[in-house]
Amino acid sequence: MSMKNKIKNFFYLEEEEEDVQPASQPPVKQQQEQPVKTRAKKERKPEPEAPFNVVSIQSANSLKSSKVVIVEPRVYAEAQDIAEHLKNKRSIVVNLQRIDREQGIRIIDFLSGTVYALDGDIQRIGNDIFLCTPENVEVSGEVSNYLYDDTQ
Repeated sequence: MSMKNKIKNFFYLEEEEEDVQPASQPPVKQQQEQPVKTRAKKERKPEPEAPFNVVSIQSANSLKSSKVVIVEPRVYAEAQDIAEHLKNKRSIVVNLQRIDREQGIRIIDFLSGTVYALDGDIQRIGNDIFLCTPENVEVSGEVSNYLYDDTQ
């Protein structure tokens, strides 16, 4: 068998057929001559250039929902409304200066759980003022806990 035929057989460019003969005679291989089949190459048309920019969905969503909501709750029941803003990927500044201390603690506990469930963050940015952010908002920097001493 020539090298050309071996390559054709290796790549199945030519099929080999076996004739079925009675059991007393050994089988004989015969090659059937057929034209070699080649795969037609598809011509690729150049893609037209898009007249618009491609933007990832995540960055489009972050641009669309970049709101900051300022809330001054007066009762604990407003904590659920604040959590809805977080679920809608809005940052929230919560001012607890107009609410009872005990209810303020309960609101912060509730919001801490909400922020944790949404992979967000909560930071104290002032006296009884907190910043709650969803996962798509990154906060850099810190507010120091410097207290003024009146006895200077």
